[in-house]
Amino acid sequence: MTKRILVFPCGSEIGLEIHRSMRFSSHFDLVGGSSVDDHGRFVFEEHIGGLPFHDAADFAERIIAAVRDYRIDAIYPTMDAVAETLQNLAGRIGCRVIGSDPRATAICASKTAMYDALDGLVPMPQRYASLDAVPSYPIFIKPDRGYSARNTTQAATPEDARAFLASRRADHMLLFEYLPGKEWTVDCFSDRHGALRFHAARGRNRISNGISVHTSPSDDHRAEFDSWARTINATLRPRGAWFFQAKQSASGRPVMMEVAARLGGSSSLFRGLGVNFALLSAFDAFDQDVSIAPNAYPIELDRALDNRYKIDIGYGHVFVDLDDCVLVRGRVNHQLIAFLFSAVAQGKGLTLLTRHHRDPQETLQQHRIAELFDRVIHLTHGERKSDYIDHADAIFIDDSFAERQNVSENAGIPVFAPDMVEALLA
Repeated sequence: MTKRILVFPCGSEIGLEIHRSMRFSSHFDLVGGSSVDDHGRFVFEEHIGGLPFHDAADFAERIIAAVRDYRIDAIYPTMDAVAETLQNLAGRIGCRVIGSDPRATAICASKTAMYDALDGLVPMPQRYASLDAVPSYPIFIKPDRGYSARNTTQAATPEDARAFLASRRADHMLLFEYLPGKEWTVDCFSDRHGALRFHAARGRNRISNGISVHTSPSDDHRAEFDSWARTINATLRPRGAWFFQAKQSASGRPVMMEVAARLGGSSSLFRGLGVNFALLSAFDAFDQDVSIAPNAYPIELDRALDNRYKIDIGYGHVFVDLDDCVLVRGRVNHQLIAFLFSAVAQGKGLTLLTRHHRDPQETLQQHRIAELFDRVIHLTHGERKSDYIDHADAIFIDDSFAERQNVSENAGIPVFAPDMVEALLA
């Protein structure tokens, strides 16, 4: 039976990775949930907006109602603090909460609790109780609770540190030695039996706003990170996807930065090798045994902003050109083809309207797309394309501005250049 998973909050980087990881699975239907108007509503086909923040007084009441009304089988929390709240409410919500138990989730949500739990078990950066205890600068200041690089700073002098702390609650901030070296994330998966089933390190090669935007597998400190992973697993007993981060100190020794009881946004690097942390965690949450068999080939991941659109037009037919449109420089335009297949799946008709220099069917056959179109109209005597637009509820896609202008003026339907097709993709 297909299970319905509420991803909350769905517009976070983790929520978007969960969507990328699970959207093709026939075992789960994803429902996005948001407290703010974010990117999630552009990505999730089914979306619940206006949910309260996890620390709101009516959160429990509203989330229980959402679980009931939307027939949710499990909630997949995407932020540490949200996971802690939901795990504490797990007995009342009426569905499963994917992830670690309340103890492990609470420890990982607080850096102080995490450092206390692992003190003496794995190497830690030097912590200072106050600015008076700092022997030298620079130091690094970060909040006890938080994620990415939010509300953090590298203080080069005592004056810098005091200025940063002046506008913040000092008892919520932690003072650490500055770590100048390389950074790593070790992505892990532990099953419901407590077994550490997978762990692998990746270099945080380029970081933007605390997010690793370029990463690749790393064999640095392999034996040491293996020992850390097993120690953390035995101590905290996390379940599902989790990770820890390490950074090199001035002495060249890696030390523990943090542990998170959730998947990492750039753990998608290992999804590219066949380790789908979100899907593994979901199956494990429903007490299903899983197997992990990663591929072995060189891989790297680079991340950048992506675009999603919502266009409020209705249409039942697509007219599209062949040259420099479906085919660009002699190769299939895969983005446009993806859109055309999506249109077919939605029951829309497709007409190829072309001035191709030879029999278009031969060219379509050559590129293995001969069966895609409902009809092919081949113009050979300079006819106007607008004269062949015989559907009022249609759109027209062509690389030629003159062709688009002619169709727009005479057929009165929306027209698109190939670069605009991404706006049509859901």
